[in-house]
Amino acid sequence: MLKKSMIVLGTFFVATALCLAQDNAQPTPVVKKTPIKQTSAASGKEMFAQYCAPCHGTDGKGNGPAALAMKKAPTDLTTLAKNHGGKYPADMVAGTLKFGPEPAPAHGSADMPVWGPLFKSLDKYHETVEQQRISNLVGYIETLQAK
Repeated sequence: MLKKSMIVLGTFFVATALCLAQDNAQPTPVVKKTPIKQTSAASGKEMFAQYCAPCHGTDGKGNGPAALAMKKAPTDLTTLAKNHGGKYPADMVAGTLKFGPEPAPAHGSADMPVWGPLFKSLDKYHETVEQQRISNLVGYIETLQAK
């Protein structure tokens, strides 16, 4: 029961669109949060577009439509290799997706989900599919690295 509640609660942390609040003189950007949608576990590009691009942008530079509403700017994913001595930190990216970044208890700010439990909720009885999702997403993010 707790696991099901955690997954249901976790799905509300998926940022999918930028909305504008109408109650202030100047619009305040807010993130509309919706349940996670099923995508192909075989396509890192499709998963990135669905799950990551709203915050990180389609180019991975941290300029997605929801970025303005974040307390902390999304990471520029195109500089991961550059920031790690020229080597893409695949294990770190996989760990961040599955468990959240170290030492923080959640992926980025409270606006960002820890993807492991969310991916597991998409394929409840297939743990290998969860790992496939993470592996393919890590591989796709590697293609975004600045040359």
